[in-house]
Amino acid sequence: MPHGHPQVPYGYPQTPYGYPQAAGPVGCQMCGAGPAAPVTVRGHQGMVVIMRSLKRQGMLCRTCALSVFREMQAETLVAGWWGPLSVLITPFVLLANLGALSGIRRLPAPVTPGWRPPLDPGKPVFQRPAGVLALIPLGLLGLLVTLVTGLLLVGLVPGLSGDDAHLKPGSCAVNDGDWTEQDLRSVPCDSVDAQFRVVDPEQEPCAKGDFLAEPRYSTEGIGLCLRPVR
Repeated sequence: MPHGHPQVPYGYPQTPYGYPQAAGPVGCQMCGAGPAAPVTVRGHQGMVVIMRSLKRQGMLCRTCALSVFREMQAETLVAGWWGPLSVLITPFVLLANLGALSGIRRLPAPVTPGWRPPLDPGKPVFQRPAGVLALIPLGLLGLLVTLVTGLLLVGLVPGLSGDDAHLKPGSCAVNDGDWTEQDLRSVPCDSVDAQFRVVDPEQEPCAKGDFLAEPRYSTEGIGLCLRPVR
């Protein structure tokens, strides 16, 4: 009887030697449920003179990812403001997490059970004590932005707009400095603060006793006459 390799039954598939097996679907690394997708959620802690950036990422199912997002977002809302740089960094971290949340919400609910229950998402961020407490720094930050914007619109912040320092002929002005370092600003002519009436020397020559404003106070870069009103 001839010797040889044992015969493989007809129709039985034979896997080629060394051929890699196809990888199955990846489950959540927290609970094993699926489907899962890569998720990255960031956090920030400000501690007056030092700060710490946090990050949690991995393959997560929708339920576990939502739990991680809510936990990190709530902690950042409370601990992310206590430093001069942290006040600037934290809003960007919170906005980046909202982008991550939109991806989490697009994940379908788990259909493949895992080896343990998923993380508890808990209450939404602003229904937690940490989220309610975070409304204080958020409110203060919003108030600060509103005040600065309002001051810029009404022109009460000196030096931020070049037009605010310009004097117009026919208007009145006051000098808050001395004549070696002028600090001129426009005031209503019926104001008790009004000291000078602004005169354009190209329209009317400066009279005896007039002062001369520095060219930076003119839109045309000329020295305007300042005629005392009292």
